[in-house]
Amino acid sequence: MQENSSIRDQWVSFIHQLQNDICAGLEQEDGKAKFVEDEWLREGGGGGKTRVIVNGNVFEKGGVNTSVVHGTVTDTMRKALNIQGDQWFAAGLSLVIHPFNPFVPTVHCNYRMFELYDQNGNTIDRWFGGGTDLTPYYLFEEDAIHFHKTYKNVCDNFDASFYSYFKKICDDYFVNTHRDNERRGIGGIFYDHQKPDEEKDVNFWMDFGKACGNAFLPAYLPIVSRRKNTAFNASQKYWQEIRRG
Repeated sequence: MQENSSIRDQWVSFIHQLQNDICAGLEQEDGKAKFVEDEWLREGGGGGKTRVIVNGNVFEKGGVNTSVVHGTVTDTMRKALNIQGDQWFAAGLSLVIHPFNPFVPTVHCNYRMFELYDQNGNTIDRWFGGGTDLTPYYLFEEDAIHFHKTYKNVCDNFDASFYSYFKKICDDYFVNTHRDNERRGIGGIFYDHQKPDEEKDVNFWMDFGKACGNAFLPAYLPIVSRRKNTAFNASQKYWQEIRRG
């Protein structure tokens, strides 16, 4: 149980610190709006922190949220997720940021960990997942290169095969079926159900998730800074609204 608690505590501490860092970085870039926090509790166990920013100089609306929840594995969960176990635990950060200026892209990001335990509280399964992807309304090649290069560098530090593999998963996963299977933006990386093994243990996958999460601000803020003061007209703003759906 001590090892289990240590892994959980490290990950929970990380996502809360990442939430603080991302909110601080976005607030500084915006220069006006501040995140407002709503702390909530889950009836079945755990809770989270929802932070929302609206009507800023740069960011029209957005949320940076964390959740740390747990509960009993139900028969419905066993069938739907094809899992075993008595208790479950999940902790993650997720965000969506919508800018005011149509030349600044929208961004999505989430990183999470899931664990399953037997009736004695021993971990019987554990996996990590997450990703970050960018949705420009107007494409600038240098922005796309910067964003993808940032995450390629992160991936390459762990496994040279990761970037191309997780990029393809992202491209295939985020598809707008109501728009003739159009891809969502320019993609990024996405991975799920990455389980520790002898080659890549739990610390490997936790460190990878941390590195990807910490890469969010370096990947996104330079693009925001470069485009946030670009002049735009009503038709360009309307196009942004159409693309948001």
